[in-house]
Amino acid sequence: MTGYTVLILLVAAERLAELVVARRNAAWSRARGGVAYGDGHYPVMVALHTGLLAGCLAETWLAPRPFQPLLGWPMLALTLGAQALRWWCISTLGPRWNTRVIVVPGLPLVSAGPYRLLRHPNYLAVVVEGLALPLVHGAWLTATGFTLLNLPLLTVRLRCENAALAPSAPPPAPATPPCSTC
Repeated sequence: MTGYTVLILLVAAERLAELVVARRNAAWSRARGGVAYGDGHYPVMVALHTGLLAGCLAETWLAPRPFQPLLGWPMLALTLGAQALRWWCISTLGPRWNTRVIVVPGLPLVSAGPYRLLRHPNYLAVVVEGLALPLVHGAWLTATGFTLLNLPLLTVRLRCENAALAPSAPPPAPATPPCSTC
């Protein structure tokens, strides 16, 4: 269990690093006229993500279960993959990445890195981590609770972010006339 505690503490340190990057990027965005959206749901998101880490520790200490290698190792791989995807998103967005929704008017949508494949790859990382991190050590109550609480929050967040980014989206391509020889 000590190894799992270290893993959770490392993820917590990673979250603190994200907040440092986010604060710096928020200043960059605001200096360029960035507009914040969705501040109302942000405290709920912070509390839920903090609760994920606390729940992982609390459940494994209060209801100790043995490490199950057939579950734990694949979940650790998924957790590490989620971290890699998250940092790929952060590096791709550069100073535009933030834990808040801040949009700098006039900047086009990013379509490089993981954004070539998915519109919101960071949220895939969040969903995978929310399931996998607790299950590394069998904290299924935390995995279930976080996932059930995160789904409506993620719905609100995606709607907020999509609405905020809509003016940056390129106009739809004109409809192609049907092929006359087909």
